[in-house]
Amino acid sequence: MDWDKLRIFHTVADAGSFTHAGELLNLSQSAVSRQVSALEESLRTTLFRRHARGLILTEQGELLYKTAREVFSKLAMAEAMLTDAKEKPRGDLTVSTTVGLGSTWLTPRIRAFIEAYPDISVHLVLTDGEVDLTMREADIAIKLRPPTQPDLIQRKMNSMNFHLYASPDYIKRRGTPKAPEDLDKHALIIYGAETVTPVPTSNWVMELGANPNRPRRPVLTVNNVYGLLLAVESGLGIAALPDYIVQGHSKAVRVLDDIAGPSFDTYFVYPEELRNSKRIAVFRDFLIQQVSDTQF
Repeated sequence: MDWDKLRIFHTVADAGSFTHAGELLNLSQSAVSRQVSALEESLRTTLFRRHARGLILTEQGELLYKTAREVFSKLAMAEAMLTDAKEKPRGDLTVSTTVGLGSTWLTPRIRAFIEAYPDISVHLVLTDGEVDLTMREADIAIKLRPPTQPDLIQRKMNSMNFHLYASPDYIKRRGTPKAPEDLDKHALIIYGAETVTPVPTSNWVMELGANPNRPRRPVLTVNNVYGLLLAVESGLGIAALPDYIVQGHSKAVRVLDDIAGPSFDTYFVYPEELRNSKRIAVFRDFLIQQVSDTQF
């Protein structure tokens, strides 16, 4: 099987169209189409169904794509291991974490790592969805819950809590709750139904000190923890936020400071194949230092 044609087929399957694949490969649409057609002729099977809205893999195409993806993933892993065999850490390092943790805590701190290891090209992937480390969608994941994928190495970094936060402007206008029962008189911002949070009881503020006969109604629901932080900073109301997300944000201050919400652990996770990677090791050590320097 022609490796170049297989590489083009893999890119087309990922891109969903000849045009987009051509842009990624720096080839014309017609050249990409010819290469895929030639591969289909050599295999004597149809790999794509072509229609006006794009390309759909056939059953045979799905089989070849799955195999090609595994092959290219292993090649990328081999390349990373060869790179790490050199004395000085260098090469690409893709780090995945949640939007909230990545945008508010990790990104402001990443400069120190890049300055210490200029030969490592860091790529941050911020998503609240699952990233498949075994398929090299990322090298490292910083997770807010234990990983469920097999063949992954995990290291617990630290434990974090939720507390209640409001903005100074809100406190000036509405006052500070002195007891949990006082929350009945305040505007509460909570997580929407589709929010991915590290604890199952993220909206515990709705029950804290509440009278069962007078259920509370939130002033706003938000399906993203960073959006919740911005709503708090705007002065809209009080919300339960993980402590990491308010680091460096002076417009969010604790209320009912002696009451902590549910806690959760953070994990440093990477594939077994990268156990001896120097890039993984230096980034792990960097994170451990950053966590120890942070007052949560």
